[in-house]
This record gives sequence, C-alpha cells and structure tokens, in this order.
Amino acid sequence: MAESKEEKSERKMKKFLLIVNCLILALGNTGGPLMMRLYFIHGGKRVWLSAGLETAGFPLMLFPLIFSYIKRRRINHRPPPSTTTVITTETTTTKLNIISMKLPLFFAAAFIGILTGLDDYLYAFGVARLPISTSALIIASQLGFTAIFAFILVKQKFTAFTVNAVFLLTIGAGVLAMHTSSDRPAGVSVRQYVIGFLTTVAASALYGFVLPLIELVYKKTKQPLTYSLVMEIQFVMCLFATLFCVVGMIVNNDFKVIPREASNFDLGETTYYVVLVMNAIMWQAFFLGAIGVVFCASSLLSGILIAVLLPLTEVLAVIFYKESFKVEKGVSLVLSLWGFVSYFYGEIKQAKKQKKRVLETELGQTIDVVSAP
Repeated sequence: MAESKEEKSERKMKKFLLIVNCLILALGNTGGPLMMRLYFIHGGKRVWLSAGLETAGFPLMLFPLIFSYIKRRRINHRPPPSTTTVITTETTTTKLNIISMKLPLFFAAAFIGILTGLDDYLYAFGVARLPISTSALIIASQLGFTAIFAFILVKQKFTAFTVNAVFLLTIGAGVLAMHTSSDRPAGVSVRQYVIGFLTTVAASALYGFVLPLIELVYKKTKQPLTYSLVMEIQFVMCLFATLFCVVGMIVNNDFKVIPREASNFDLGETTYYVVLVMNAIMWQAFFLGAIGVVFCASSLLSGILIAVLLPLTEVLAVIFYKESFKVEKGVSLVLSLWGFVSYFYGEIKQAKKQKKRVLETELGQTIDVVSAP
C-alpha cells in the first residue's frame, strides 16, 4: 500500500511538472523567436551573437539547482524515526554531492550541447534572413524529424491519433511554404533568402534529432533520473552550446563590434542590451521547457508542443512586426490546432485503456486471493 501511495504521489508530481514545463516552453517558444527577430529588424547583424544568446541564460539554472541541493541536504540529514529498539543516538547520513551527475552523463550532455550550439547558429542564420512567419513554418517540419528519430532511437510507439497529428502539423507547414518567396524581407537577396531557408530546414532536422537523443540519454543513464538531474543536464548542455558559439563570436570579432552596434541600434543603446538579455531569458525558458517535457512525457510530445505553438508565433509576428497574414497562414493555424487536439484525444483514450487494464488486473488478483484455500 505504501508503494502504491508513493507511485500516485510521483505521478501527480510528474503531471504538475509537465504542466509547468509546458507553460515555460510556451513562453520561450513564442518569445524567443520574436526577441531574436526584433534584434535583426532594428539593426542587429551578428548571427553568432544571436546564436550564443539562445543558451547564454544557463546561469539562471543555478538558482533552482541550489534550491534543489538545499532541499536534498535537508532530507538527507533528517534523523530517522525513533523506535524502542534504538540503542545509540547516532544518526548516519550518506555523503551528498552538490553535483549528482556522473562523468559518462556529463560527456553525453556536453556532446548534445555542442550539437545544440550548431543548431542555434543554423537557426539564427535563418532568422536573420527570413520573416518570423516563414522561419516558424519551416521549423514546424521539425515534428516530422522528431517522429522519425524518436522511432529509431527510443522505439517510440505510434497510434493512429499520433500519426494523424504529425501528418496535420507537417501539412500545415507545407501549406504555408506555398507563399514563402513573396515574404522575402527588404534588403535580402534571393541567394541570401534561399541559404536562410536551407539553414532553417537544417536547424529543424538537427533539433528533431536532439530531442530523441536527450530522451535516449534519459533511458540509458544508470543514475536515478530526477528533475534535479534533468536541470543539471540542461545546465551542461547550454554551457557547451554557449562555448561553441563564443568560439564563433571570437573568430567573427563579435565582441569588438557589440558596443558600436549598440550605439547604432534603432531603438537606442539601452534597449539594445535589454533585447539581448530578454533574448537569453526567453531562449533559456524554451530549452528548459523542452527537455522538461521530454523528462515528464516524451520527445514526441515536446516536438508536438513546439509545432503547435508556431502558429501563435506567426500571429504575434503579424501583430507586432506587421508581417502579412495570408489565407495559407489561416489554413495552417487550423491544421495545427486540429493536429494538437488529435494527439491529446489519442493520449486521453490510451490513458483510459491503461487505467481499465490496471483495474482488471487488480480485480483478477483480488479474486485469486479470495478463492485461494
């Protein structure tokens, strides 16, 4: 009975964490691209800088990590319950490390971090040359890549509703692709536009590989997988992604150009630095939310949430940046919402079936116990 209560408590906690991470992902997934595009619209030109900002907010992770360590330390030093058989008053405590991550997991997180840094650069390169509405629709194809790699790496099981959701969200991106050439921003040549288009597709494919890879690391790790450990993995990933981009910034002389670029920024020098800081915060929310959803559910759900939030990003781009909203974008929005509903309807049905099977098993065990001589 005690184990059953612990399992129920763990399930409730995972549901709570899933909701929190979905909200964090929604904030980062919409705010990150908009802040990055704001930088480029008003005079920013440094692609490596923008790429680095996508993960440069990783020091923010220190606050929840310190809180988690204090909580674990308090639990670890809690005295055991007193019993009549206790002879000595000594209490034994196990050694508690500030960093719980083992070396193999550290190297795995570092490798994924380097891949993430490359993905950041590819994405930033595309955003510098494409409208947000166009880059968002290309990134929607990430769901298809996530589904393929999830099937290969973690043997993700597909239901008819999951396949339908992936199909609808991918088709939604395809519908939008029919008018992308007319969205070419002023000052961007056809060649730059095509290169930006291709690098965004590459970024979509690479992150579609990264999400299932993170899930695979979760499954293969020999350590107990806690949310605290997930935050440590996120910290290491973002650290190495940022270092990868910092090398690019040094080679590209970005650090020397930043003060001059700030003074020439259309919205003013102070606003320039505010935009950079908000960029880092929003993208950190995106990455934390994405891997949090992978921890609480699956890489496929994380990919679906990212895809379904893209039309919202497009709508916000239309409102704030006056980008055009044609019929194709409306159709894409409907298809994306349909795919989202389809996925969760399938998940609800699967949950009901699983609950029914558990009840039938428990009932069968009870009958066996009662009928035993």
